[in-house]
Amino acid sequence: MNPFESPELLEQEIIEVVLKEEATKALLLYNDDVNTFEFVTESLIKVCEHDVLQAEQCTYLVHYTGKCVVKNGTFKKLKPLCEALLERGLSAKIEN
Repeated sequence: MNPFESPELLEQEIIEVVLKEEATKALLLYNDDVNTFEFVTESLIKVCEHDVLQAEQCTYLVHYTGKCVVKNGTFKKLKPLCEALLERGLSAKIEN
């Protein structure tokens, strides 16, 4: 049966897509051997709007554990932030 033949199935499919798009995702920042502590901290302040303390804490976590969730939100909200971090030469990725 084609799901588009049934309005109920189509509506359910639309709801599932919307919920998936609105699901909370995590923007992760990964450690690298290129960028300085100060640059990473400054980037988090400018791109993710962290305050100084939050940015420094995230930078320490990235340095010592290899990665850190720097922001949570929808994919739509996180995508431009991820792109901005990548443009600065940082290693970032959006995950579920």
